[in-house]
Amino acid sequence: MVLRQGDDVLACLGALMVDEDIPSAMLSGFGFAGHITFGFFDFEAGEFKPKSYENLEVTNLTGSLAWKDGKPLPHLHAAAGNSSFAAVGGHLLALEVGRGSMEIHVRTLSDRLERATDASIGANVLQLGPAG
Repeated sequence: MVLRQGDDVLACLGALMVDEDIPSAMLSGFGFAGHITFGFFDFEAGEFKPKSYENLEVTNLTGSLAWKDGKPLPHLHAAAGNSSFAAVGGHLLALEVGRGSMEIHVRTLSDRLERATDASIGANVLQLGPAG
């Protein structure tokens, strides 16, 4: 898929999962971020500590598309750099496409994958069945 300036990447991926009835998928991508928010998970607090940036170039976007409680739940990580070639990255909490575009390659999988909250760590974990 190719997203354009102003598109909300997480919302577009969620809509794609519903519209195309995608059971699960792996993805990779790159492009321009007008606004991007990364999060670092604080296990003690049980929440992400966010940090936002403007006008970066996403050099690597990778993740999985699964479901939780009947709703799409994209899980993405990214690395991005600025005009000074300084890079940041981590768990992706929000990504709005900037000037230019965002190219995302989505490879669908045949099995429906679900996420569930692991109470011992307070985070969503991909469920792969009995074999784990």
